[in-house]
Amino acid sequence: MQHTEEDLTIRWLKLRIKLKERFGIKPDMNGVLMLIGVQELGQGPQEFSKEQKQDLMHIAVCTILMPGGYYRNDGLDEEGWPHFTQIKPLPEMPVHEQEDFLKDYILLYFQEQGFI
Repeated sequence: MQHTEEDLTIRWLKLRIKLKERFGIKPDMNGVLMLIGVQELGQGPQEFSKEQKQDLMHIAVCTILMPGGYYRNDGLDEEGWPHFTQIKPLPEMPVHEQEDFLKDYILLYFQEQGFI
């Protein structure tokens, strides 16, 4: 198990370094989720309200968890924001494991996007 956690830590760090090279910042988990949310929204960089930032992070979480069968994309609303339906419950786990769970799916997302 230790090897897997170490591998995840290394892959996560490499992703953050690559994002720093691309965007000039080395984002934490929330920053990475924001980047994914903005990417998925597809309206380009802009100023977002606090509520919109929360919505962007929600878009990111739903998007990255779709391959695991947790969410389904229901399409866009009238403002062009994607909406999702949760299909199955997320597994219950301690907080530190939740972060690793999300990191795995984030790394998968960036692989599928051809970024890593």
